[in-house]
Amino acid sequence: MQTPLDRIAQRWTPAPGIVRRAALSAVVMTVVIIVTGGAVRLTGSGLGCDTWPKCTDDSLFATPEQGLHGAIEFGNRLLTYVLSAAVGWTIVAARAAEPMRRSLTRLGWLQFWIVLANAVLGGITVWTALNPWTVATHFVLANALLTVAVLTWHRAGEGDTAPRPRVPRPVRRLSWAVVIAAGLAIVLGTAVTGSGKHAGDSSDVPRMPWDWVNAAQLHAASAWLVCALAVAMWLVLRVVDAPGDTRARARDLLVVLLLQGGIGYLQYFTGVPEVLVGAHMLGSSLMWVAVLRLALSLRERPADGEPSAPAEPDAVLSRA
Repeated sequence: MQTPLDRIAQRWTPAPGIVRRAALSAVVMTVVIIVTGGAVRLTGSGLGCDTWPKCTDDSLFATPEQGLHGAIEFGNRLLTYVLSAAVGWTIVAARAAEPMRRSLTRLGWLQFWIVLANAVLGGITVWTALNPWTVATHFVLANALLTVAVLTWHRAGEGDTAPRPRVPRPVRRLSWAVVIAAGLAIVLGTAVTGSGKHAGDSSDVPRMPWDWVNAAQLHAASAWLVCALAVAMWLVLRVVDAPGDTRARARDLLVVLLLQGGIGYLQYFTGVPEVLVGAHMLGSSLMWVAVLRLALSLRERPADGEPSAPAEPDAVLSRA
């Protein structure tokens, strides 16, 4: 029995570039939804719509009585539909591609289920009056969506053959250390926000049970760890004469970390103003994208028919 996606695939075959642009649109919209979600919190609009899935008990939409806060919160909810459309475009394009990319289709559907789960979690966050633990989980799940979206975008530019390494194994292990450290920094960042002054609403919203200054210092220590590992990664890639695109991604990560660190310290010493917190949230997403792209560039999946590379380049490290 044919599904609607099967029927679309019979009538439309997208070019590889279209599939990749579809996947990129999901990445962009995920970053947008993370930043605008932060704007909801920073403007005190977290309970602008006081229930879910409706905005009020009697209206699906924001009402004039809810003012600017209601409009901001409802606008962020509407962006979820735009994000869903981008994910849907990715699924359709991956399914209609010739040959069909089952791996891409599965990644697209995984994005769909994460979006759905995070929408429900967003509703629970409203029902619990912005409980800081659900808010933090909401943010972490959004970054999980960003992870899958970046992976889908990267895979859309590859073939479906078995992956082969482009750098020695110790370098790949170092890249995993960068990924783990960056993920830890993102999680610790939620501890800073969850205990800080930006509760997301003007009411007496509960905070996480620790001093936000201590949380900020721990978060800064994790950020310094990411920076140290990223510098080591950049140096090692030069030593092993890694491909130019991989070294460029290591350089890009260093630039993002430099800017992100500067914003982080500036907001800390200026009383955590809303505009800098928003910029820091954007920087967090861009940092995570840069970390993932660097890690993914260390292996490749050539299209069928392309010549094979040496199975394992570890000998390069011993010669360097």
